[in-house]
Amino acid sequence: MDENYDVIVLGKCLTECILSGVFSVEGKKVLHIDRQDHYGGESASLSLSQIYQKFRQGETPRQSLGRDRDWNVDLIPKFLMANGELTNILLHTNVTRYLEFKQIAGSYVFRDGRIAKVPANEVEAIRSPLMGLFEKRRMKRFFEFIGNYKEGDPSTYQGLNLDRNTMAEVYAKFGLEPGTRDFIGHAMALYLDDSYINKPAREAIERILLYVGSMARFGKSPYLYPLYGLGELPQGFARLSAIYGGTYMLDKPIDEIVYEDGVAVGVRSGDEVARAKIIIGDPTYFPGKVRKTGSVIRAICVLMHPIPNTDNSDSVQIIIPQNQVGRKHDIYVAMVSSAHNVSLKGHYLAMVSTIVETSNPINEITPGLHLLGPILEKFIGVTDLYEPIEDGTKDHVYISKSYDATSHFETTTDDVRDIYERIEGKPLVLQKRPENDDENFTAYE
Repeated sequence: MDENYDVIVLGKCLTECILSGVFSVEGKKVLHIDRQDHYGGESASLSLSQIYQKFRQGETPRQSLGRDRDWNVDLIPKFLMANGELTNILLHTNVTRYLEFKQIAGSYVFRDGRIAKVPANEVEAIRSPLMGLFEKRRMKRFFEFIGNYKEGDPSTYQGLNLDRNTMAEVYAKFGLEPGTRDFIGHAMALYLDDSYINKPAREAIERILLYVGSMARFGKSPYLYPLYGLGELPQGFARLSAIYGGTYMLDKPIDEIVYEDGVAVGVRSGDEVARAKIIIGDPTYFPGKVRKTGSVIRAICVLMHPIPNTDNSDSVQIIIPQNQVGRKHDIYVAMVSSAHNVSLKGHYLAMVSTIVETSNPINEITPGLHLLGPILEKFIGVTDLYEPIEDGTKDHVYISKSYDATSHFETTTDDVRDIYERIEGKPLVLQKRPENDDENFTAYE
């Protein structure tokens, strides 16, 4: 460890692993250290015994749950958008060669006390039980607008200026009801709350287009999931970094960040010091340089059946929009199963999560828990969310944000690009590697 490096990365969360891989490919000498003995950090996939150790120290898993190695339990509930930025990064770096993906079987939304499939085009809108006859016609016209919209072609704008008109004005133009606006904004554009409604519509329309395009890529749903759990993602980027000369150290404590004249120049572990001009890490390594932005509650639930009313799907996402349950933030339900090599055969893993709003967070996820049916085991944790106070350009310490409550990785890749640009002074541009072929990227049904 007593060497000089270009970049030192602390923590094995996905954000840090992507940056480690990107900088290694660019020819930088990278040292990547984690105090834990496994990959993934907050985005790790743990074995059954590790889950019990984390949430119920001293307890042993019940024998009916089988072998330890049958389980890869995610700590956060996230899926990949099929056309999303993380998928693009995986393709361009060729990390897809280390991973296999499976489609998530269904995307659902909770409305008026029941769950229903989220329509993603005009045909599905006409069939959807979420709307009455006249609202279906209005929704069909909205989807036609989305499908025909082309940037730079004013004839497709229908008189709207997406940089000036708000999303509320777009909804009003098509006469959409509040309940329809709910599932468009929260189950398609995937906003956590309603603050987007009075902002220019461009971002919301782009999010809807991402959902629709992701849906069209493989069918069934817009979401993908890596076999063996989300922990495979950081491991894939770690392999990429190692191929390009990156050095990895697991189970290595960091005792001190070394500063000279207020600028970070390295890290110390015991008597060893590694030096670098750039230090990247997750918030847990820099408690004095981050601020708390909120908390998220997550309940990991073991089931012996699919979630009721989801057509016996082996995997689903269900979004409960805030207005449906009188909250300020949505509740998310994500479920995967033994079909994804994350649980014992015949078992399902569901996670219910939301941003904490009260002093009784368990009550806040009750509407999501009620959708699951009988629960065999339940592990509940509340995690604080942090973001850096400064941008790192002064002290050369670049800190990632905590994983938010969103159900996808788009905000994570935004953070990757933001950190890269702050370090390099230019946007991250991924050059497609010649040995990679987009056509070979598939997701199993």
